[in-house]
Amino acid sequence: MCAMPCSSFSMTPSSMKSWKPEVLSPAGSLDKLKTAVSYGADAVYLAGQKFGLRSAADNFTRDELAEGLEFAHLRGAKVYVVLNSFPHQSDIDALPAFVREIAELGVDGVIASDLGVITVVSQKSRLPIHLSTQASCLNEESGRLWKKLGVTRLILGREVTIQEAGRIKRATGLEVELFIHGSMCMAYSGNCTISNFTQGRDSNRGGCAQSCRFSYTLEDSQGEARSNQYFMSSKDLMGIDLLSYFFEEQIDSIKIEGRMRSSLYAGLISKIYREAVDTYSELRTLPQAQLIHWHQQLAYLPHRQYMTGSLTEAADQGSTLDRGVFDDQSHYEFLGLIRKVELNRYLLLEVRSVFRVGDEIEFVPFQGQPVCLTVTELYNSIGSPISEAKVTSLVRIPYIEGAQIGSLIRKVTQL
Repeated sequence: MCAMPCSSFSMTPSSMKSWKPEVLSPAGSLDKLKTAVSYGADAVYLAGQKFGLRSAADNFTRDELAEGLEFAHLRGAKVYVVLNSFPHQSDIDALPAFVREIAELGVDGVIASDLGVITVVSQKSRLPIHLSTQASCLNEESGRLWKKLGVTRLILGREVTIQEAGRIKRATGLEVELFIHGSMCMAYSGNCTISNFTQGRDSNRGGCAQSCRFSYTLEDSQGEARSNQYFMSSKDLMGIDLLSYFFEEQIDSIKIEGRMRSSLYAGLISKIYREAVDTYSELRTLPQAQLIHWHQQLAYLPHRQYMTGSLTEAADQGSTLDRGVFDDQSHYEFLGLIRKVELNRYLLLEVRSVFRVGDEIEFVPFQGQPVCLTVTELYNSIGSPISEAKVTSLVRIPYIEGAQIGSLIRKVTQL
């Protein structure tokens, strides 16, 4: 089933000269970096093999980082490396060499929260320092202090409203960045130790197991049990409807959570917010038809009931997913990435989910609307006819106009 009639909307070119916030997307791997940039991200954030808060992500080797930097910079995008764990002495001993290495490679900035890390970065490089949300910067006095310590951008705590962020920007003269989409941590600015106690994994040194998002059985004082309770899990953030406020307050960067998500997520979420930012930049409004279109796209991405978090007012008990209710009754299934294009002949696809002859699928171009089609022919990598594409295999499908290396193929699955 296709997600939507493949009608087209008129989009503003990304090269418009009016001010726009940076669209900052997650890149948990080299593939995800390339996908996010190809689909419109102005910048990506990622981690090396150490010092990040997502040790379970693929993360980047030195060679992968070098390749990712070349790919991004050739397309005008920036790359920020996260150093936002809270390191012990044994961890930080290895930091100076790593900082020198990423500086030599040409990264565009680092994201840090620990004072020791910030000191090392300042001493060993000239890299711009973005203060991680983990540092819980929530007011202009705090911002001024971080500025004195060499910080160039404040990634403000998720408890800050858009209007408060604008005031902090004006008071400090620093760039400010806010999360606009993705999973939310129930702990204050992400400072949590649940995983330490439940699984022996240090949440603040890259080991978060996201225990807060599990379902639990609760027992009241009368001994009555209630199962399937998500009493510690936040709903997910979605701020696309509030984009005008980000523009009004001149928020420098809108950040999307999700380094653990798929390449499909990295590409689609970058594309949606790219289109929204460009549309608002041109029209100074988001037309209803386009908002409906983006809402449908976002509804088909994995999520836990959307909310606006603290972007306009403080989050309250309504922000907690306490009933085990999920909004994604249908979702996008990631079928594959195009690895080779033989013009007017075929596309070579790296398969991520099984699909078959007769299935309805969608090709998602880097710009413009998805193309809905039915799989009428399917071949293995050497051109022999097959009826089913298996996971991790390389298959050929007929050429699709506009397809490029790295383009996504998906389908909608009904739950």
